[in-house]
Amino acid sequence: MVKSDLHKPPWSATGLLIENCNCDGVCPGHIHFSNECSHDRCIGYWAIQIHSGFFGEVDLSELQCVVAFDSPQRMISGKWTEVIIVDKKASQEQLFALESILNGSAGGPWEVLDQFVEERLPTKQLSIEILQEGNSRTLKIDSVMESTVTPLTGTDKDVPVTIENMFNQIHGSSQIVARGETNYTDGVITIDTSETHALISKFSWEIAH
Repeated sequence: MVKSDLHKPPWSATGLLIENCNCDGVCPGHIHFSNECSHDRCIGYWAIQIHSGFFGEVDLSELQCVVAFDSPQRMISGKWTEVIIVDKKASQEQLFALESILNGSAGGPWEVLDQFVEERLPTKQLSIEILQEGNSRTLKIDSVMESTVTPLTGTDKDVPVTIENMFNQIHGSSQIVARGETNYTDGVITIDTSETHALISKFSWEIAH
């Protein structure tokens, strides 16, 4: 999709954000893109479950989408590869809206991330299922992805470990620390993780024009 500044409607989205990458512990790139990640490439995904939202007159409530990425060890170096996957139940208007948000052309936090993307693969529309099973979240995308993200618990085994008051472009300031296991491939990006960095947060994005 070609970006344009000619028409950027007001938009808003709130919901749940899940991520898993191949870094050990907490991803150093999550702390700051200038840090070196655990491996030569930081490879992972962001899964987005929109609880309520709009893009101009288009309702985005109850939609789900995923952004898979492959980046250098120092994410600030740029040269990321990304693909946007939108739930196949989205209409063409909703698909356009979600692409515009997630490729940064609508402004907002994803516009900041887009400056690091060198190759953007064609957007896919596939069946996306995000479920809560106990404390864990499971993600399934047709036959291309299966992922489970499980929060870590601390001294109180009923309470997850959290990162508080941390600025991040897309995550909320309170983030649940978790571990993830993911198998994904689309022929370009391949995610193969087990017991690696994962986070869960409630996000709130908004652009008013």
